[in-house]
Amino acid sequence: MILRPTSRSELTELLSNAHRLAERISRVDVGAFRRLVEHTAEDMTATVEAGMMLGDFQNELARRGQWLPVDPPNAGELSIGELLAADPSGPRRFGCGTVRDYLIGMTVALADGRFISSGGKVVKNVAGYDLAKLFIGSRGSLGVIIEATFKLRPLPEIEKFVQARCASLSDADKLIGTVLNSELTPIVFDAHNMPGKDSRGDGSSTLVLGFAGTNEEVEWQLSKAGELGFNEPSSLDYEKEFWKESGSIQKTSVLPSRTFEVLGKAGNARFVARAGNGIIYCRGAMEQNRRQASSKLAERLKNEFDPKHVLPDLIP
Repeated sequence: MILRPTSRSELTELLSNAHRLAERISRVDVGAFRRLVEHTAEDMTATVEAGMMLGDFQNELARRGQWLPVDPPNAGELSIGELLAADPSGPRRFGCGTVRDYLIGMTVALADGRFISSGGKVVKNVAGYDLAKLFIGSRGSLGVIIEATFKLRPLPEIEKFVQARCASLSDADKLIGTVLNSELTPIVFDAHNMPGKDSRGDGSSTLVLGFAGTNEEVEWQLSKAGELGFNEPSSLDYEKEFWKESGSIQKTSVLPSRTFEVLGKAGNARFVARAGNGIIYCRGAMEQNRRQASSKLAERLKNEFDPKHVLPDLIP
């Protein structure tokens, strides 16, 4: 059963009825909830409904020179609710973190139709338990996210990317260590083997660094990166092309020091890796994290928030 409420009162009624009858809900479409509720630019916070598209949200924030520092794939097709429920991230994760780092308040409809709110609309709100974080990555299994409040950042004055080509995975692995032990503070630190106009197609890979801030800050970082061999201008085109290609994608997370050890077992499959975080996306066979589909803690949370299992189960 799919629910498509047009108001909070209707959502309460639909959820409470499903809960009373123990009817399974496969999805709740919150597309009707798409307002930018409040943007307090002087406090650098914004409250938005879960149905608003992330791309539209970013465009509204940009009018006041601010943004929510997350850049997941296909942001124009991803709602705020989906962003929170699935917790995806993009290349700027290395320097900016994930959406969890910017959430300061949330309103959620529980499985029985009750609404709960956690956090607030100011950054220094520390009252009560931070329940909102439980719903990040829960994929709608604990409740329906309706509204969220975020702290924001100013848009950078400038952003530039450079790259270094590595003849082998071992060369790339060594260069990663060099960057991590340097003075550099990139917001993007990626590795990929996506084809480009200068691609050699011989199993080599490319490391990409991205810097953002004032002109002076970025130019200093670029000069230091150049000393390490990052002398070619670059962009995030490889990221866009990777997600545009057809076929399934496997994701795994490892220690950054094991990134290229794992990639070495993937053959010539296309990959994009967050080299500084150890997160790998690959279009081919790859070592997978071995974990149970549902931990005991996840089961306890599910039974507490949705005892009748009306909402979808968590998909690992």
